[in-house]
Amino acid sequence: MLNAVIISVVVMIVLSLLRVNVVLAILFAALTAGLTAGMSLVDTTNLLVSGMGEQANTALSYILLGAFAVMIGYSGITGFLVRHLIRVLKGKKAFMLLTIAAVASLSQNVVPVHIAFIPILIPPLLHLFDKMKLDRRGVAASLTFGLKAPYVMIPAGYGLIFHGIIADEMTANGMAIHVGQVPLAMLIPGLGMVFGLFVAIFFTYRKDRQVNELTNDEIAASEESNLTFNRYHIFTIVAIIAALAVQLTSNSLVLGALTGIVIMFLAQVVPFNEGDKVVNDGIKMMGMIAFVMLIASGYAKVLTETGAVADLVESSAEALGGNMFLGALMMLLVGMLITMGIGTSFGTIPVLAALFVPLALALGFSPLATAALIGTAGAIGDAGSPASDSTLGPTAGLNADGKHNHIWDTCVPTFIHFNIPLFIFGLVAALLL
Repeated sequence: MLNAVIISVVVMIVLSLLRVNVVLAILFAALTAGLTAGMSLVDTTNLLVSGMGEQANTALSYILLGAFAVMIGYSGITGFLVRHLIRVLKGKKAFMLLTIAAVASLSQNVVPVHIAFIPILIPPLLHLFDKMKLDRRGVAASLTFGLKAPYVMIPAGYGLIFHGIIADEMTANGMAIHVGQVPLAMLIPGLGMVFGLFVAIFFTYRKDRQVNELTNDEIAASEESNLTFNRYHIFTIVAIIAALAVQLTSNSLVLGALTGIVIMFLAQVVPFNEGDKVVNDGIKMMGMIAFVMLIASGYAKVLTETGAVADLVESSAEALGGNMFLGALMMLLVGMLITMGIGTSFGTIPVLAALFVPLALALGFSPLATAALIGTAGAIGDAGSPASDSTLGPTAGLNADGKHNHIWDTCVPTFIHFNIPLFIFGLVAALLL
């Protein structure tokens, strides 16, 4: 019988490519996984719903961040950034994309706010992108690179968490490795992402692309609105700093976003009678990503409970015959399938480590090579997955005006430019280390 993971992931990918709404695509994939594994439709649905609760905190965080982002836009402070960028970066598309990738990278390590910056920074820049005829697929690639590559390579912020999970899970499953060794193992796979970014910026998306014809009024608004700095802008900066400080000290995106919202209301940057509007607009901006994260969590629960993941790895191991190259190839393929479905590298690592470490020991892989395989297998599929926040985040910002498609403008470009290099460079790392 075909494995439930393979069948359900194929269903999700095909439906997504056919432009079926991503929520429905994941829902049908989850139901397919349960039915293929012999579960009843009712049991599968109940399991799906019970698993959704595991991402409730994340979903609430995204909704509040969306409302906070709308408030920041309401203050007009982003007009200064847009006006300055229009003057400095006019005609410099490659520099713009590299700058976006750098800012996104800071969100993972230096200031670990993850995707929280996207709804604040990107929507005000959409007019600028259109005026420059910048291909938004290149922007999506730059954002996804910044959300992903730093935690793959750099042992700080989210990267330290990612590397720590790899080291802890490998040690717990019988192959000891120090967390300080993991960055060395992940360096080569990470360089594959750098290669993919440069291909996207300097080759694939270097040409002009007009996605939205601007009116003269829109151009004028993007260049000339809110030119006077006032006390509301100062309060907005205070709210942003306070939200960041609370988020970092409490490790809670919910409290951080709520802090910023309260300050914006108390300082009258946003009048109380506009409260309903900004919250509704915030839900419009981030509600979709929040619900996708919820249903993706339920899908992951279904895959885990069916035992299909373990069956997939066990059947793969039987077909290897002790061949290290085939073993590495199979582990990376399995990792990509699992992560594409679940949509999270961090959540995939414990599953992969439990299944891959015994296999790696049997095939004779070193701890460094095994860490490279597990880390890369977990990372492959994060870019390109319809259910990943590494793709949902960029889409939430780039589709603020309804001109950016999640699957064809974010998932497919990031899959091509990051998953393929990750696969090749990860395979090289496993065989060299």
